[in-house]
Amino acid sequence: MIETIVLDVGETITRDDRYWHSWADWLGIPRHTLSALVGAVVALGRDNADAVRLARPGIDLAAEYHAREAAGRGEFLDETDLYEDVRPALSGLRKLGIRVIVAGNQTSRAGELLRGLDLPVDLVVTSGDWGVAKPHAEFFERVLEVAQAAPRETVYVGDHPANDVFPAKAAGLRTAHIRRGPWGHLWANDLELEAATDWRIDSLTQLTTIVAT
Repeated sequence: MIETIVLDVGETITRDDRYWHSWADWLGIPRHTLSALVGAVVALGRDNADAVRLARPGIDLAAEYHAREAAGRGEFLDETDLYEDVRPALSGLRKLGIRVIVAGNQTSRAGELLRGLDLPVDLVVTSGDWGVAKPHAEFFERVLEVAQAAPRETVYVGDHPANDVFPAKAAGLRTAHIRRGPWGHLWANDLELEAATDWRIDSLTQLTTIVAT
């Protein structure tokens, strides 16, 4: 019995296009260049933020983030950033009586923007809100607190093996890996990932079938 579905944010419910394009524009480099660097760090299993560090060696990401905000070029999300299957899938899960939570590695500002989209979910929370980020075990302890369900009755859905699937599995949750975004596509057939994944999906709408069976 599945009681709660918890979803990652970037490349699970939202596209990261705007995020990376805005960084490329801020750094004054071609968008394709930064996208290629993102692909390179993904292939190496490194943190996405390393793409920005490669583009601008020695950059202070926190200071640069605040500079962008002060210049009015900070984080932004709207309906066009959502994947097309998000609202149908979330609405379908809610109709089945499933508790639906969005919890990912985002800033508090991103959490505010997501809550402003009025998604059909019970809760939107970010690592910035909690002060702890994936893949830290405490993040998934917090997930289970808000899930209000036992670990085996809770499914964490995400695209990133090291940040989503492996730590969620280690915390006792069930896992669904979505083949979406650079991480989701590149690592989809990794044998270790396959072993840690309860379900492999290409669309969030498949979650309603999983819950109903």
